[in-house]
Amino acid sequence: MNVKIGDKVRFLNSVGGGIVRRFKGNDQVIVEDEDGFDIPVLIRECVVVGDNMMTRSSAGRPSAPAPQVQVTAPAPQPEKVEETAEGERLNVFLAYLPIDPKSMQQTRYEAYFVNESNYFLFYNYMSRQNNSWMSRSQGLIEPNTKIFMEEFGKEDLNELERICVQFIAFKKDKPYAMKNSVSVELRLDTVKFYKLHCFLDNDYFDEPAILAPIVRQDIPERQMLISAAAIQEAMQQKVREEKVTPTVVKKKAEAPIIEVDLHTEQILDTTAGMDSTAILNYQLDKFHEVLKEYAGVKGQKIVFIHGKGEGVLRKAIENELKTKYKQYFYQDASFREYGFGATMVTIK
Repeated sequence: MNVKIGDKVRFLNSVGGGIVRRFKGNDQVIVEDEDGFDIPVLIRECVVVGDNMMTRSSAGRPSAPAPQVQVTAPAPQPEKVEETAEGERLNVFLAYLPIDPKSMQQTRYEAYFVNESNYFLFYNYMSRQNNSWMSRSQGLIEPNTKIFMEEFGKEDLNELERICVQFIAFKKDKPYAMKNSVSVELRLDTVKFYKLHCFLDNDYFDEPAILAPIVRQDIPERQMLISAAAIQEAMQQKVREEKVTPTVVKKKAEAPIIEVDLHTEQILDTTAGMDSTAILNYQLDKFHEVLKEYAGVKGQKIVFIHGKGEGVLRKAIENELKTKYKQYFYQDASFREYGFGATMVTIK
């Protein structure tokens, strides 16, 4: 059987037929049926029933290929970015959350990158290993979003003591204020990862988290790093200063502190016949008497011991100082020496 591509054939051993589209091996052809399906058939099981359909039409002219309609997919519309007035300034954070807060000794952790701004950020999150840096996460984060970066365990905490975040900020398809590229190196206090109270409530997650600021209000975080050269220079400066003969400055000796105990048993022989008002007035008279005695001694410190009690005498003393002795400085006396029950007045 002489079968050519384009011949119209029917099948000998089954119902149907179609047009020969191509050969498959030495003894098979691929026939396209009327439904457009390609069917492999042995050549000996086909019989030609018409002219070559590929090369001739009913009028004897070569058949023109059927026109093809090209369908163009609609161009994707850019996603609209919701912007805020506050978002024009960069606020960028790292966030660390425990996966199982109820088991702080065994829990693993999740690390997130938080972008609270109207800018897209190309970022790179790294940790320091020996004298090199290892990239732990990198990519693009959209405006006013947060993304998951990695999960890690306590065995990884030593690698996270020194971290660095670098990023550039930009907007798509609109003008914007240019931001400087950012590179911030931080030290994480990894001990906090063992303490539940170090994970705090925040604005970005429903769960408590440790937040590490990278940029706040467009200002990158800066850690105080002291170089070896700066340490050496400081040591040499100290040696030079020690070689210079120091000038001794004699300081005027301060007057000893005066202590005045205003407890009734210290200033009264008896309180018989005296009510609480009379006792309070007597204590205040003693207070005024002492201040009058030392009024001309500038810098003199006087401690009035009034006790804690209900605080009536203390409030009365403070009221007198605020109204009649405004020029004097006063404060609570040393807690270690007097507890809560004493006020120190400095004569000015």
